[in-house]
Amino acid sequence: MLDATTIDAFRRDGAVKLTGVFGPEWIAALRDGVARNMAEPGSYAKGYTAEGKPGLFFGDYCNWRRIPEYEDFLKNSPAPDLAGALMGSETVVLFHEHVLVKEPATAERTPWHHDQPYYCVEGTQTCSLWIPLDAVPRQTCVEFVAGSHAWGKRFMPTKFKGEAYDRADDNLEPLPDIEAARDDYSILGWDMEPGDAIAFSFLTVHGAPGNLQSAARRRAFAARYCGGDVVYVRRQGEVSPPFPDVRLSHGDPLRGEEFPVVRG
Repeated sequence: MLDATTIDAFRRDGAVKLTGVFGPEWIAALRDGVARNMAEPGSYAKGYTAEGKPGLFFGDYCNWRRIPEYEDFLKNSPAPDLAGALMGSETVVLFHEHVLVKEPATAERTPWHHDQPYYCVEGTQTCSLWIPLDAVPRQTCVEFVAGSHAWGKRFMPTKFKGEAYDRADDNLEPLPDIEAARDDYSILGWDMEPGDAIAFSFLTVHGAPGNLQSAARRRAFAARYCGGDVVYVRRQGEVSPPFPDVRLSHGDPLRGEEFPVVRG
């Protein structure tokens, strides 16, 4: 499904655009799922827009077992095969899904961060697919710092409302102020249409502007997968998602009811 140039770009830059990889039936199903999700938020749902401010920045995750459109997409769409090809792994494990909606006139940014320090996993074979459900112009698109997945660093997780996580890991560093020094980095972003996706590593630094468009929504569905070398880890402090009921031990291969193998 992917040519060598695309796979090489993913591994070199840590993020790559995939054009037209999902048919309209999959996008329609995800839109239905997001509508259900917003009408019936899960236990981890967050609203990041302060009361009285315009727009709405809504986020939620780990709902695939209660929203059938999500489960069908995550297991049966082209997504697992795309992730497996990019990761170079015959085994593809579903980690979780994450929905991020910015309604028109939403000013709140998604802060610069990378995902792996938030997570209870370690390994090199990781892939998120950021899938827009609306047309997204470059100025509203999530952005990525090219090559940051290969910096060999782990940055302190920060909640989207600004405060740092409660973490005691010695190897976590403060994230550089990317926004204040944009010219010092190669920053990737694209015009996106429904059916496209952005694939990126859990270690790639990324962030997103608000959605200041007056009428257009910015609904995005992120599908997160791991390959065969990824293991479960117990962090020293808070993680997101929390996965409170996982029965794995530190260092176990990522498998189980919460983390089903969807390919391989």
